[in-house]
Amino acid sequence: MPPPFTLVRLRESRDAFTHALDIAEASGAGTLVYVGRFDLAEFAVVLEPNEPLHTARRAFYAGMVALTDALRAYAPPNKSVSIDWPDAIRIDGGLVGGGRLGWPSSAKEDEAPPWLVFGAMIRTVAMTDQEPGVHPLAAALEQEGFGEAGAVQVTESFARHLMLAVDAWQINGFGNLAREFLGRLSRERQVSRRIEENGDLVMHRISTGKTERYDLVKALAVPSWLDPKLGGPRR
Repeated sequence: MPPPFTLVRLRESRDAFTHALDIAEASGAGTLVYVGRFDLAEFAVVLEPNEPLHTARRAFYAGMVALTDALRAYAPPNKSVSIDWPDAIRIDGGLVGGGRLGWPSSAKEDEAPPWLVFGAMIRTVAMTDQEPGVHPLAAALEQEGFGEAGAVQVTESFARHLMLAVDAWQINGFGNLAREFLGRLSRERQVSRRIEENGDLVMHRISTGKTERYDLVKALAVPSWLDPKLGGPRR
């Protein structure tokens, strides 16, 4: 791991996100919890924002930009890595995983939370004996030609890109980071999009003049990509 991070490695049966939530207050910023699994890149990092919770949640977007950059670093040429707002990641349309965000239940919206936890899972290998095409909306890095990009490589790449994303936010403001994130969403014609100060997504349909607002807190409550029964990305 890069120097700012402190690695906590768990056994395969453990949950990185849950463990990071449990130790966040004691362990502090830069703690990176990693689960050594063959089929998944699973990790979570503790952050300590210095702004109120209602704006600090935008750190989720930094995590998603870093996660997609980590995958793009290993992607074959012309392989699309995109985001379904706010949390799911697809490769050429196939779901590989996504990110999630946690914070203390006692945290107040107008005060800086003591910590945030960004967690992620990316399917590296399809652990099934079924024929390709049985789950056409699911994908895995190995199937998509990502070569040697296993759990360790994806986690290390994410850590490096997260530092870059946070630095860019601090130097250039959130606007540039928001544009990076929005540029990774599936494109829609005649639609303009922006991210509000509290992290909500606002979409304006030019053809109809209709504006739609999507609540980030509600969207993060249940990860769209996660199958609780599988303990990993949906198939």
